[in-house]
Amino acid sequence: MTYRLLVTDEIDPEGIELLRAVPEFQIDVVPTLPVPELLGRIGDYDAIVGRSATKISEQVLRAGTKLRVVGRAGVGIDNIAMDVATELGVAVINAPGGNTIAVAELFFGAVIGLLRHIPAANHSMHEGRWDRSALMGAELRGRTLGIIGLGRIGTAIALRARAFGLTLIAYDPYIADERFTAVGVTQAHSLDILLAASDIITVHTPLNDETRGLIDANAIAKLRQGAIVCNLARGGIVDDAALRAACESRQLAGAVLDVYNSEPLTGEHPYRARSEMLLMPHLGASTVEAQRDVAIDVCAAVRDALIEGELSRSVNIAAGPDDWRAVRPALDLARHAAAVARARLSDDGHRAIEGVTVKVGPDLAPAAGLVLAAAAAGALEGVVAGDRLNFINVRNVAAARGVELAITQGGDAPHPRAVEVRLRAGGTELRVGGVAAADAPPRITRIGAFHVDVAPRGTLIVIGNADVPGVVGRVGTLLGDAGVNIAEYHQARLAAGGDALAVISVDGVPDATVRVRLLAIPEVKWATIVHLQG
Repeated sequence: MTYRLLVTDEIDPEGIELLRAVPEFQIDVVPTLPVPELLGRIGDYDAIVGRSATKISEQVLRAGTKLRVVGRAGVGIDNIAMDVATELGVAVINAPGGNTIAVAELFFGAVIGLLRHIPAANHSMHEGRWDRSALMGAELRGRTLGIIGLGRIGTAIALRARAFGLTLIAYDPYIADERFTAVGVTQAHSLDILLAASDIITVHTPLNDETRGLIDANAIAKLRQGAIVCNLARGGIVDDAALRAACESRQLAGAVLDVYNSEPLTGEHPYRARSEMLLMPHLGASTVEAQRDVAIDVCAAVRDALIEGELSRSVNIAAGPDDWRAVRPALDLARHAAAVARARLSDDGHRAIEGVTVKVGPDLAPAAGLVLAAAAAGALEGVVAGDRLNFINVRNVAAARGVELAITQGGDAPHPRAVEVRLRAGGTELRVGGVAAADAPPRITRIGAFHVDVAPRGTLIVIGNADVPGVVGRVGTLLGDAGVNIAEYHQARLAAGGDALAVISVDGVPDATVRVRLLAIPEVKWATIVHLQG
């Protein structure tokens, strides 16, 4: 299969070369496109890789009818309509770690530049002046640095700050207590506590409804007199008017800004008149090393998403373990088990799926949410319109159809990597389970009350029959006469002479008449044929 990828916004060549090395990829590298031109082209592509210059709006996403992946070479995803991407099943992949060092180093360079008047000193020297006496500065040593957001960048700053003799305090309600201890910072249990203790604050959070305007007039008023506010994260987290007023009143000694509400910051702007504000044109990730790293990072993730279905790096997917490959067999098993249950229920006249429930062994517990998404996808494949049903949008699709999704616990699992899927339709529930062992291919080991052992591959024929002599032979002969090659044949029964169940793995897709002929065998009570995707 060939995939077309649109690469734009001057992605580093090393990342592009990584994509060009994939034989299945056809790469188009173009400058940042005007919106009308992008809309006219996006429908031809399976993926787009860019930076912040290209806005992946709802209009772009809906026009990209083939889109599977959006790759963002950088941390921020506020230029992407995330809710629409999730609705459409488009994976959004960013590069959260590639620019960490670049931003951390820029923070220290900018703050020291502000405290020591380095930009003004450089400017005066180039104009032929020697303003040494007018450029008395201050030191970092002995100040308290308040870090708002102790993620990758906040942590990198904290680890480097001790070398400057700074006292550290951090606030992040989404980070475990142990993390603060490991990084060596004092934990502030509220933003107000951090503000009251800080001489310098630096913000490293995403921009969302919770953080928009986080540092407003009330927050700034809680800072120590002569404090410094730094925002190298996202414009809008710090309130413009409040920051400007605090600088004008000298409540703040200054500010360091690399991001703004509207970028680029051109023309007249009140900030430009403030000498105590050190302004930069969004330079956070603008190092050769950072651009190379984020390009390689995101391009590798986009490659793996398209070629291997590796979605662990997608920011709009249910959380799961870091090692996607280790859990992938369990996801395939859950999807196939649900497909078997759906087909069986459908043949009994129960076509409207009402609920999907999964139960997993202890080794798969961290990935239970993903396993549930996989089972939901298996239950809805071929039922819903469109061809982009996947782990990203399946929860939304299920909710829109009134399908209840649940993870159940309790009881001892038959295997540490066991997967059990229960589908409910028409008031009837069917259980299909299996094992996704770490050292062997997945196996379906249970259908309803019957214990079986068969690989979920290709096409499965599931038959309910009376446990009498000759049934296996007649079924095998019928399939042979129909040109159907049997890969595996497993027969199970609850008691001698009672009900039995056969699961037959076959090559190819049998003709529609095969099921009719199977049902014509007197001992066969029902027959279901399931073609497993992927």
